[in-house]
Amino acid sequence: MILLCDPRVAAVPGADDGEALVDLRERPELRLDERAADPAGAYARLRRGVVDRLLAAQRALPDGLRLLVIEGYRPYQAQLDIFTGYRDELHRNHPDWSPERVHQETTKFVSPVEVAPHSTGGAVDLTLCTDDGVELDMGTVVDATPEASHNACFTTATSIGATARRNRRILVTALAGAGLVNYPTEWWHWSYGERYWALLTGAPRTRYGPV
Repeated sequence: MILLCDPRVAAVPGADDGEALVDLRERPELRLDERAADPAGAYARLRRGVVDRLLAAQRALPDGLRLLVIEGYRPYQAQLDIFTGYRDELHRNHPDWSPERVHQETTKFVSPVEVAPHSTGGAVDLTLCTDDGVELDMGTVVDATPEASHNACFTTATSIGATARRNRRILVTALAGAGLVNYPTEWWHWSYGERYWALLTGAPRTRYGPV
């Protein structure tokens, strides 16, 4: 399992092809949830290439199912706040852990800001829902931490029920088939064009840099 703290991620050469951010509030083809909404509407924005791949993934889903997008672009300060908040929580809960282990465990849930996929507009948190907007059983809620879920948030976790495992397979098949990559500790997190995607796919450089 490659974590975002792996030096190989930061070593990927960075580039940005200038592709625009798309506001999903203007794209009714994709359902957009508002639980992560912010006043500036950053949560609703994704790079055009990511949106195109989400639409392709949605077309590959079984009849009656749709993607439900929860969060796309995340500004630097918001990313930093989430990272430091979870890091400090782990330090309080595990005072015996070394700083290195605290950092590594933190990155199982949230990326360090210097390589953060969300801050490029190339990453998306999402789940599956019915045509009526009813969310499917995915084994954990979106944004369940490894600590709270006992690692059930890991994409290939075996501790979840059969229905949730089947639903995760549906999600994985559709999104991977459209060219996105998953962060393996978060079944809901998928990306394209940024450093983690480049490392996993063997791309020579990123397509997207920090916005």
